[in-house]
Amino acid sequence: MKKVYANASEALDGLLFDGMTVASGGFGLCGIPELLLQAIKEHGAKDLTFASNNAGVDDFGIGILLQTRQVSKMISSYVGENAEFMRQYLSGELELEFNPQGTLAERMRAGGCGIPGFYTKTGVGTVIAEGKEHKDFDGETYILERGIFADLSIVKAWKADTTGNAIFRKTARNFNPPAAMCGKVCVMEVEEIVEPGQLDPDGIHLPGIYVHRLIQGEHEKRIEQRTVRAA
Repeated sequence: MKKVYANASEALDGLLFDGMTVASGGFGLCGIPELLLQAIKEHGAKDLTFASNNAGVDDFGIGILLQTRQVSKMISSYVGENAEFMRQYLSGELELEFNPQGTLAERMRAGGCGIPGFYTKTGVGTVIAEGKEHKDFDGETYILERGIFADLSIVKAWKADTTGNAIFRKTARNFNPPAAMCGKVCVMEVEEIVEPGQLDPDGIHLPGIYVHRLIQGEHEKRIEQRTVRAA
């Protein structure tokens, strides 16, 4: 089965539609599938729900889709660093389903494993728990969180072979693997594609069985907040 495509637009061909749910990898500005996000912007699909740790910044990451009003709902755990995100949310233009980071990662992983829901203590007694089922286990109260089952996953890896086995570098590994798992179709962009057998099997972070389409490209690798040491 062909997995390697020439570019982001070709890799997303036939997958995008209005009202879909997209799981997107990335942590801050690290490991963002920037080429695929740009292709979604150019396609024009709208009324999108994005499950992602954050929305990037105003002109990078999911932020570019907020600017074009293509996103109607965010399922996120961090909403800082993006003025347009905050403006749309506070004005009622954007729906936000707020999640603790660990809960969001587990919701994605659970969806990828076919688990419809799980109980967690995180969020009990806060606004996160409002409207959710509560249940006691061994004298402790837990809330029910649902697994995320997305129509599409878009992720970025450092290196992959042509079958989709992938390696992520450092912080990019936080949300990309679980995001990749929970989509009906997963499209991944990487910095380098190699032949099968060139990656150490013990170093694989995401098995190729989760990856359906793959592209190689050049990436900006923007730094969210550059800090330098005083001279």
